[in-house]
Amino acid sequence: MTLVVIGLSGVVGSLTRAPALLAVTTRQAVTVTARKVRDDARDRIKGHKYLPAYPYSITYDVKTTAEGAEAEIGPDKGRTQGPLGNIIEYGTSKNAPLPHLGPALDANEADLEIGVTIAMQDALR
Repeated sequence: MTLVVIGLSGVVGSLTRAPALLAVTTRQAVTVTARKVRDDARDRIKGHKYLPAYPYSITYDVKTTAEGAEAEIGPDKGRTQGPLGNIIEYGTSKNAPLPHLGPALDANEADLEIGVTIAMQDALR
């Protein structure tokens, strides 16, 4: 019995390009989700009388590492009311917490999973 496989050069080419494409598409997926988490967190904390500038201190940074892409999302301490982030999210002995970053991250978890799946599929095309 003889088995003839035709078209392997296309598969080999796709697999050769996959790592570089995966780095790009994964970064895109992480960036989109980071933006959604930032916007969600801002929406959750807007409207508090004593925190008018705090929502706008919430930013995100995305970087690519050897392991993949990662995002840091949260208040920028260099912006107005940014240093209040931990107090607002977790509260103190005198102030109740106002969770907004954690719930925003939880709400967008599925979006990241979908984005990474699409990134892998795109990299292997």
